[in-house]
Amino acid sequence: MRAIPAFTAAILAAFVGYIVAWYVGYIEGNFALLLMLATLVTGLYWLAERWYFLPQRRRAAEALEAAAAQRRAELDRMGIARTDEADTRETEARLLAQPWWLDWTAGLFPVIAAVFLLRSFLFEPFKIPSGSMIPTLLVGDLILVNKFTYGLRLPVFNTRITQGNAPQRGDVMVFRYPPQPSLDYIKRVVGVPGDEVAYLNKRLSINGKEVPLEELPEFFDQDAMRYFAQRQERLGAHTHRIIVNKDVPAFIQGASQFKYRDHCNYSVEGVVCKVPEGQYFMMGDNRDNSLDSRYWGFVPEENIVGKAFFVWMNFGNLKRIGSFD
Repeated sequence: MRAIPAFTAAILAAFVGYIVAWYVGYIEGNFALLLMLATLVTGLYWLAERWYFLPQRRRAAEALEAAAAQRRAELDRMGIARTDEADTRETEARLLAQPWWLDWTAGLFPVIAAVFLLRSFLFEPFKIPSGSMIPTLLVGDLILVNKFTYGLRLPVFNTRITQGNAPQRGDVMVFRYPPQPSLDYIKRVVGVPGDEVAYLNKRLSINGKEVPLEELPEFFDQDAMRYFAQRQERLGAHTHRIIVNKDVPAFIQGASQFKYRDHCNYSVEGVVCKVPEGQYFMMGDNRDNSLDSRYWGFVPEENIVGKAFFVWMNFGNLKRIGSFD
């Protein structure tokens, strides 16, 4: 028993050390893994508390109460007034109280488990770090991602356990960045398996049909402090806005040697790709400022995280709160 507090302190120190090393950049952290381990560890302590430690403390308190009752009976027989009842109650309360090492493990389990289940199977929050999805999503938007629309997945392993719906053209999707799966990216689904996606001279076509566009007033990007051409695009069932920088050439510069690159044909006009089975072609709404499938290739089905659907906060602009298309 005496070794348990020291063992628990070592476990908590390991969690803190991992978080600090992640924060300062010494390691590449994995929050899903951290949360799953925290749930498992605190869950084990919660079970041990419920079935072993708490009953043990209750037995000790009951033994104390029985001894106190016997002593009171003896004192009553002798005609001596009782003066230590308050001390007995305090001692009993101390016996029943959780020690610190159970407060910081079993005591936290219900909260950690609720967060783990909510984040893993229902909704996960994300923060938009870059301007690749402007004007739909701005830097600093805090969004919610639906984790069950495309099928429930096991946390950490990301293995799909329910069928769900297939991603549709126009969906805003969060996924694991193929070149570095520990990073989460957000882009719009442009091509689904079997599609031929062409982005030539900054016009998007799917299966030989040009995606309808409507010219809109110029968009002012406050971060870049300049105006960009803005258009309304209809992609599948989604109508959304995009922006284009007319000063950037149509040629795709710096495309990597990604898997299925032979499905893509690059030219001075842009790129044409045939989307392989089980893969998706993603693009940002900020078409000339988005590192997307044009550069690093397709997103495999197993990399899907969920469908983004709601801005729940932007501390710099509360008017941003709401759903988006």
